[in-house]
Amino acid sequence: MGTIAGSYVTEGKVTRGAKVRLVRDGTIIYDGEIASLRRFNDDVREVASGFECGIVLKDFQDVKEGDELEAYATRKVERGLA
Repeated sequence: MGTIAGSYVTEGKVTRGAKVRLVRDGTIIYDGEIASLRRFNDDVREVASGFECGIVLKDFQDVKEGDELEAYATRKVERGLA
């Protein structure tokens, strides 16, 4: 399964399959996606702000205490005429 990062969502929401950055001491160590998202013993699709969860990162095992995970989404936006 891999290393599970015990996490607390401080802002927004985290969704399974979302893009995520792992930041350690102000440096981006990993930029990939969430492979698994769990609450207690259940696989879940998303976890909202204020809740704890377990996160497994795809193809990355070196998670340490104090690391920060930043989940993000990229969207394609049409340019307007200015």
